[in-house]
Amino acid sequence: MEHEMWEPNGIRERYELSMERVRAMGTETSVAAPFYDYFQTMAAFIGQMEELTKAIGRDAFATTSLEELKEHNARLYEDVAGEAYEESYACPETAVLRLGEGYGQLLSFVYTQLRGMIVWAYEQRFTDLTIVTELFIEIYNAFEEGTPKLSRLKDILYWYMSDYCEVFVPQRVREQLDPALSFARDIVCKADLTDVRYLYRFGEYITENELEMSRFLAALPQEEIDAMASTFTEGYRMGFVHAGIDLSRKRTVNIRYCLGFERIVRAAIGQFEAMGLKSILYREARHSINRKPQGNPGYQSTSFSKQYAYDHREDGALYLDGKLVERKLKALRSAYEEYQELAAVHAGPAVMEIFGEQPFLPKNSPKALKFSEKQQELQVRYNSEAGQIVNKYIPGDERSFTIIAYPVPEIGPRFPEIFAEVVKINTLDYHLYEKIQQKLIDALDQGESVYIRGAGENRTDLTVRLSALEDPKKETLFENCVADVNIPVGEVFTSPRLAGTSGILHVSEVYLNELQYLDLEITLEDGRVTEYRCKNFSSEEENQKLIRTHILFNHESLPLGEFAIGTNTTAYVAAKKYGIGDKLPILIAEKMGPHFALGDTCFSWSEDTPTYNPDGKRMVAKENECSVLRKEDLSKAYFNCHTDITIPYDELDCIRVNGRDGSVLSIIEKGRFVLPGTKELNRPFEEET
Repeated sequence: MEHEMWEPNGIRERYELSMERVRAMGTETSVAAPFYDYFQTMAAFIGQMEELTKAIGRDAFATTSLEELKEHNARLYEDVAGEAYEESYACPETAVLRLGEGYGQLLSFVYTQLRGMIVWAYEQRFTDLTIVTELFIEIYNAFEEGTPKLSRLKDILYWYMSDYCEVFVPQRVREQLDPALSFARDIVCKADLTDVRYLYRFGEYITENELEMSRFLAALPQEEIDAMASTFTEGYRMGFVHAGIDLSRKRTVNIRYCLGFERIVRAAIGQFEAMGLKSILYREARHSINRKPQGNPGYQSTSFSKQYAYDHREDGALYLDGKLVERKLKALRSAYEEYQELAAVHAGPAVMEIFGEQPFLPKNSPKALKFSEKQQELQVRYNSEAGQIVNKYIPGDERSFTIIAYPVPEIGPRFPEIFAEVVKINTLDYHLYEKIQQKLIDALDQGESVYIRGAGENRTDLTVRLSALEDPKKETLFENCVADVNIPVGEVFTSPRLAGTSGILHVSEVYLNELQYLDLEITLEDGRVTEYRCKNFSSEEENQKLIRTHILFNHESLPLGEFAIGTNTTAYVAAKKYGIGDKLPILIAEKMGPHFALGDTCFSWSEDTPTYNPDGKRMVAKENECSVLRKEDLSKAYFNCHTDITIPYDELDCIRVNGRDGSVLSIIEKGRFVLPGTKELNRPFEEET
């Protein structure tokens, strides 16, 4: 069986011994208040996981009714789902209130690790179940002798992370590369997808979003499902074609998606198979050492509590230091060396995003763990060196990706209409856009810089410097982006020069990396972020911390990696029609106005791979003053992040090209396209009125 691939000798015996020890805790009173209730609660949860593991092992839920499965799933997540989270030991505020400063944060973290047992029980991963239970037992033993010093508990956690990073890190690498690990793929391909009970086999938190999405897709004709899957898979294939990469040399593709979309995913798996690609579906990481503060890739379901994820985003503050970073990097190198044959044939991710959930405006918890400045630097260093390791074994110029997005039922009662509209947006006539966008590129290629100014209360006042063309007849500065890796169609983009790119970028409201920002303002000088602010919190310090963590990814500054002009006015008008502008993912939102990406360019790790537009011209603006440093020092070239910030048309006054001859050419005025040959893009606005 698949789970046996993870199990070292003797793990079942260790598992049984650990469960026996936890069961005994139920009758013990050796731990004093206020910690007694915590350990009893945790022991009861582990006991619940032991029973779940047994039930999954004997396929006990095969004939369970839908209502019973719903009730069982709710019980698994009842103490952390929704408002219940704030009363749970998983909430740092509550844990500190009940257990005291320092102890509360640490024991709250331990509970987050124990909660991974739910999915490990479903996958029958006894190694993971055993290791985390043994951690709990060791901490419990420390409290049997009286309240231990906090330093002792931190040592236990540190050595747990240090010792087992050589298990957790390679395990995660293999999950991403090995098609033999087929837990999720087997469910998708073999289950009866007309019976929504299959959703409960994943072990994730299941809501009406997943259930209604599955039912909705089950009612659609197979040809519609195949067409949606084809938009996804063909976009992936064309990404390789346009980049000049030989897809025939690859053997695997990673599909990342949210539960409920299995009918489309099953069709996509078959279509990828026809291309010679075996699909890999791996779950969002559960072990803290494999998680990132800014988000974690993998298949997942609707979050049981986004505040939970936000509060625990920097739990690594408990254990992260230089030695652990070195050990983790060593484990990562060893893992890729071990799985180098699998890495060499991996083609990259195919991502199916969702949108429509209520925008999440985070609350800052004073008791949540936070990285020190030194730990922020260590995290940045790890991300940089880890990116270099991955690129060594899966070179950027030999891989590609595609991303598409669909709404979920939570978006509102008009969900079926909105879904149909999004399908239409995802399949717009790219030939039409290609021609119009070429007009934009022809104008932009004449420019030395581009000036962007906001309208009304939007304070954007920014000049973006462009690269120079040596041979305008054969070269271009902007890529003509149609529907391949980045679905839907609708943008032209470049890597701007940093020197000379200065000003203010402002947007009244934006949704980035699953977080909502209010009145976001970023100042750029010579293409680098120098100041930033927003109005999410009353404290300026909290606002700056939010931006630094989730937009700057803990870097002191970031360069402007991309400047683009979105052309998908159809999507923009649809968003206004249905009132869903605040719910759209950046994938669609970036096509609905000019956007600016902080971090790496769109061509990071593949700058030297030739890219051509449909008109045959070579795209030459693929690097900037930072990424060119890859030839000297990779650690200075890349930042391992790329966050797009879009100014909506209604907040835009103008976009003007400053020509090399001193001329000024208008692209957009008063939020509308005015360049000859592009006015067709205004038609959706006219039809709206």
